[in-house]
Amino acid sequence: MELQLFDTYERKVRTFKPLVPGEVGLYCCGPTVYNYAHIGNLRTYLFEDVLRRVLALNGYQVKLVMNITDVGHLTSDADTGEDKMELSARRTGMNAWEMAEFYAAAFKQDLSLLNISEPDIWCKATDHIQEQVDFILDLQAKGFTYQTSDGIYFDSRKLDHYGYLARLDVAGLMEGARVESERHFVTDFALWKFSPADEQRQMEWDSPWGRGFPGWHIECSAMAAKYLGDYFDIHCGGEDHISIHHTNEIAQSEASRGTRMANIWMHGYFLQMDNAKMSKSTGGFLRLESIEAQGLPAVAYRYFCLTAHYRTQMSFSWESLESNGIALQRLYQAAWEWGDPSEVDEDFYQRFLNFVNDDLNMPRALALTWDLAKSSLPNAVKKATLLAFDVVFGLGIERWKPAVVDVPEAVQILAQQRQQARQDKQWQLADELRAAIAEAGFQVEDSRDGPSLKPL
Repeated sequence: MELQLFDTYERKVRTFKPLVPGEVGLYCCGPTVYNYAHIGNLRTYLFEDVLRRVLALNGYQVKLVMNITDVGHLTSDADTGEDKMELSARRTGMNAWEMAEFYAAAFKQDLSLLNISEPDIWCKATDHIQEQVDFILDLQAKGFTYQTSDGIYFDSRKLDHYGYLARLDVAGLMEGARVESERHFVTDFALWKFSPADEQRQMEWDSPWGRGFPGWHIECSAMAAKYLGDYFDIHCGGEDHISIHHTNEIAQSEASRGTRMANIWMHGYFLQMDNAKMSKSTGGFLRLESIEAQGLPAVAYRYFCLTAHYRTQMSFSWESLESNGIALQRLYQAAWEWGDPSEVDEDFYQRFLNFVNDDLNMPRALALTWDLAKSSLPNAVKKATLLAFDVVFGLGIERWKPAVVDVPEAVQILAQQRQQARQDKQWQLADELRAAIAEAGFQVEDSRDGPSLKPL
């Protein structure tokens, strides 16, 4: 099966065809580094990592660009309120620059723990101020901007197809519009904000319009154009970006460059907790370290996310995570016991490829893995096939080794006595010794290679 991907812009699954044969330009919206990423954020980055792996599996050379928003993301989607970076800097006691570096490093550590490969290019908004200014100047020259007392705004009504990505009812918005600032219309948005006259900001720059800082949306249009060109293959992000951030990115790029920015737009859906999406702004979220604090490896969360399609909302519970963690450990243990790999089973691999090429259908691909485990194929073939699957899963199966358990000498002696009792067919004594071993906190597992001890 050729690779099929759901395009939010067209609202349908499309056969993927790269703009340049053999190459893929991929832009993913990165973190706003005013706080730690929560596991809901990380679900989106896991989806994007799977996409990148599937593209590579299909033979494409992928160039992944990810931004880091370290300025200009205001607390309100209406381009009012404070810059989240400046606000958080006061909360933490760090200056805004130090804080951005701190949370960016924490984000990269989370990616590493989840086996998410870093992008080919990281691009920080604060490193690309001139590119953003130049983009705004081009929009201004083409008549798409206006100035208010607090900044330069994009005039959304001058763009015929504004809001198409989100299927916004612009006519309906016009009827019910209530604009409390100097903005001309409710969907207009800031390109450049002026620094308040009575406030000393930590992050501000000179511009043709006055000292200030860029709006949130302009950074992605400017940086994507710099590193991937005016029109590239795929743009990704969370579903919350559809109605505002990505809608406004497209508006900027259509007005300036005459393109919808990306050929395919893809979005990962929310992770729900207590029937609400996780949010850094409200403080209702869990970090990856919360999972590790419960004694689960971070990669158990990766496995958990693979059990649901990226375009479905997912509910988080500790019970579900723990059960998936147990399943992952079973898979690791089975793969370890299968020994060295031989050749990949072509039938299983082709079925796997069909599933992952069907708009990244990871739940079916994961179910196929358990069919593989239960099959009558030789263990060496199972191992090779599972390792081929893991190129996409990213679970680190090849690296896994069972933990070395320090078994007390007294327990080892009990195990030896039990083994001797079994050889002598003293079954009652063997059962009594098994019970004594269990009381000491260990269980005996018998196999053709002899008994082994594992902590309960």
